Amino acid sequence: MKNFSGRVLFLDRDDINTDEIIPARYLTEITKAALKPHLLEDLSLEEFDPVMDIDATSAIVTRSNFGCGSSREHAPWSLEVNGIHLVVAESFARIFRQNMFNCGMLVVTLPKDTINMLFADFSGLETYVETDLENQELTFRAADRHERIAFELSGFDRELVAAGGWVDYADANY
Repeated sequence: MKNFSGRVLFLDRDDINTDEIIPARYLTEITKAALKPHLLEDLSLEEFDPVMDIDATSAIVTRSNFGCGSSREHAPWSLEVNGIHLVVAESFARIFRQNMFNCGMLVVTLPKDTINMLFADFSGLETYVETDLENQELTFRAADRHERIAFELSGFDRELVAAGGWVDYADANY
């Protein structure tokens, strides 16, 4: 099972699409490693520098409709190869969400008010998240602040994550 805890990157925008996650010009790459340096390089956000901000990041907190656009698996792969195994948002594009689970990665959907609170209380700080998959709980920490947040996963999604993704799940169960 992958690590779902670590340093958090806050991306304060709705509708971050798969072309911004990994630009289409890299879809001909034949290894995940070749995608690594190009994660979020076309994302234009004030005060965001993909070269500086992605390094040592393990999780992303963002707004709604993350992963919209095309249905390519390259978007989750580019996150995975960079060590980002957790994305927390108000909502996700359906195919992106399922591709994350199929890769053994974790997406957590939280209400808009909770996402707003995370941005208000933690964005701009050196923030870390701890994930308790068994109890379905995230704990965010920065300086003297901490916040525990419950989340829900279906039993099958939790099994995909625990197995390391669809291929490993299928190998163990079929």
